[in-house]
Amino acid sequence: MDYILMLLPSMLKGLTVTLKLFSLTLLLALPLGILMGMARLSHFKPLKWFMEFYVWLFRGTPLLLQLLFMYFGLMTIGIRLEREIAAYLAFVLNYSAYLAEIFRSGIQSISPGQYEAADVLGLNRVQTMRNIVLPQVFKRVLPPIGNEVINLVKDTALIYVLAISELSRVARTHVMRDDTFIPFIIAAVFYLIMTGTVQQAFKWLESKFDYYR
Repeated sequence: MDYILMLLPSMLKGLTVTLKLFSLTLLLALPLGILMGMARLSHFKPLKWFMEFYVWLFRGTPLLLQLLFMYFGLMTIGIRLEREIAAYLAFVLNYSAYLAEIFRSGIQSISPGQYEAADVLGLNRVQTMRNIVLPQVFKRVLPPIGNEVINLVKDTALIYVLAISELSRVARTHVMRDDTFIPFIIAAVFYLIMTGTVQQAFKWLESKFDYYR
């Protein structure tokens, strides 16, 4: 117990870094994903083609590789980013691509008849999207978004490649120094608490959006 109490300050410091990356990615990637999802369905061909390429690029390459490119790759062409900024940028761009596809499929799942009804009521495209389409889309895409958010919690461990002291890197440092697996157990408990909290939050959201109970 004394050893665990000795570990907690550094582990909590690593947890703070993990939570900061998680929160900022979620805060920025969600609205970007909505906008990109709508752009994927745009009638303006160049925008649609660009978004198709963007989604293909960031979904088709490993997040780990994107992290390395944002820091080391850009450095080779004279663009030097701070390690944390490179990590935030890679995570936001990656997760916004996945969320864009989720929202695109959600928007396409809405019956065309609802757009026609909105047009009869005199609603413009923005009003239709805000008042009729998006509320239904959010209900339908909550489960896949929940899966992505849980993945985000675990993917935060990848920033160890940029020598950022997040939770798993701190645990690994203590394991190598003290020759014990206890730090890994503590890290696992923290991750389980985070993913469990996310699961309960999305379960609550799904119940709130369940119109047919």
